[in-house]
Amino acid sequence: MGISRAPERMGSGATYLDGYGEELEGDEDEDGHSFGYRARTRHLFARKFRQHGPIKLSTYLRPFHAGDIVDIKANAAEQKGMPHKYYHGRTGVVFNVAPRAVGVIIYKVVGNRYIEKRVNVRIEHVKHSKCRDDFLQRVKRNAELKKTAKAKGERVQLKRLPAAPRTAHILSMKNNTPETLAPQAYDTYI
Repeated sequence: MGISRAPERMGSGATYLDGYGEELEGDEDEDGHSFGYRARTRHLFARKFRQHGPIKLSTYLRPFHAGDIVDIKANAAEQKGMPHKYYHGRTGVVFNVAPRAVGVIIYKVVGNRYIEKRVNVRIEHVKHSKCRDDFLQRVKRNAELKKTAKAKGERVQLKRLPAAPRTAHILSMKNNTPETLAPQAYDTYI
């Protein structure tokens, strides 16, 4: 028999019976089921302070090419072509360029593996990533250093090194008397 949805008694604590007169566990109507596509994005997709209003024209003038590295950041002023909340703040590679959108490849961790996800997002929700800027600047700087070192016949250190400890030095006590530091007394007055 089917499930009867007629409540036995009226009110907030309505009891539901199955086809055999048995009481069902829990009340499905009172349990939360707000798991929509944009569920729990009230603050995630909110526009920043003083950034409301129409989208800037420069957003539409950025050129995208296949192979570009882009950051996905949903812009709530444009609800069309919006990415799912999972992809908000993630970086991917453009694989397709359409008139008003781009296709982006993102690697998603599912269980013990990475799955390549191909997401189509409108250009309002993507921007060029700056993740490679420092690397490309370093490549140019290293090329110049190598060129000058080769002309001089020297070897040059191109590897990045951690900051070395300070070298040994002597402090002069002339006009530099030692100070005793102590914690400041707690003051309750403002």
